[in-house]
Amino acid sequence: MTYVPSQRLLEQLQAGGTWALGRLISRAEAGLAEARPALAEVYRRAGAAHVIGLTGVPGSGKSTLVAKLAAALRERGEKVGIVAIDPSSPYSGGAILGDRIRMTELANDPGIFIRSMATRGATGGMARAALDAVDLLDVAGYRTIILETVGVGQDEVEVAHASDSTVVVSAPGLGDDIQAIKAGVLEIADIHVVSKCDRDDANRTLTDLKQMLTLGTMVGPKRAWAVPVVGVSSYTGQGIDDLLGRIAAHRGAMTGSELGRERRRRVAEFRLQKTAETLLLERFTAGASAFAPALAETLSGRQTDPYAAARQLISKTIRKEYSNELA
Repeated sequence: MTYVPSQRLLEQLQAGGTWALGRLISRAEAGLAEARPALAEVYRRAGAAHVIGLTGVPGSGKSTLVAKLAAALRERGEKVGIVAIDPSSPYSGGAILGDRIRMTELANDPGIFIRSMATRGATGGMARAALDAVDLLDVAGYRTIILETVGVGQDEVEVAHASDSTVVVSAPGLGDDIQAIKAGVLEIADIHVVSKCDRDDANRTLTDLKQMLTLGTMVGPKRAWAVPVVGVSSYTGQGIDDLLGRIAAHRGAMTGSELGRERRRRVAEFRLQKTAETLLLERFTAGASAFAPALAETLSGRQTDPYAAARQLISKTIRKEYSNELA
């Protein structure tokens, strides 16, 4: 197969070619240097879409909720992009990509583009190329993009720094009612959702969340946006329209306000840090193999310590290369 340059793919992307969209996302995932000038151009052209970050504990029904939200948005005539992230195997590096399996009913809709991604060892609940994928969907004309994260623990909060509106999903009956409302997850939410509200025990989770939010308002700084708690049922459709209304209200509150400008600055800072980390890791990995064996031999003989050896390794790999590049 002939390799199509990424700049050519970008032209096809703007012409509406979904095949070009898929290839560019794959190149972003692979970290191909050839694709980076095209991805840089994509970033400059993006910014029109509304990115909804959606996370929550396992078993809370995130993927099913994403499918229902996408279907409801399509009924309103919107094009919807979905980036669904699954954890990678620590052995093979692959992922089950079960999110795509749970969204099969959307697969034949030309107005919905679904891309599953493996974390590939990235922490924070997001794949490293997720934000590039969001930009590509934006430039391709998808005006609502749902970014569904792994959501495997209380530290999986990076989605709050990568989305315009953050939705945290909880569910009744998961064993530990407080697990879904610990401080880290409580604070990142712009909207709290309690799924499976057709169940009898859902009211307790709704009440717990509302009480925790009220307590946070009383003891912490006053927030410009009052975080709502919405009950939904993907089975009956209860609350889906209400949730979309809350998301639209949050988008309105962010538009043209200082709160919105501050959020965009935080998103840009997060993007800058993550991109720098990726570039540094690539340079370090490429250069370390030449120097690490000799330093490891010295370290194993107790002739130096790990901190001094690590400083030498960094100096021999990253620092010298970047100082030459920036000169």
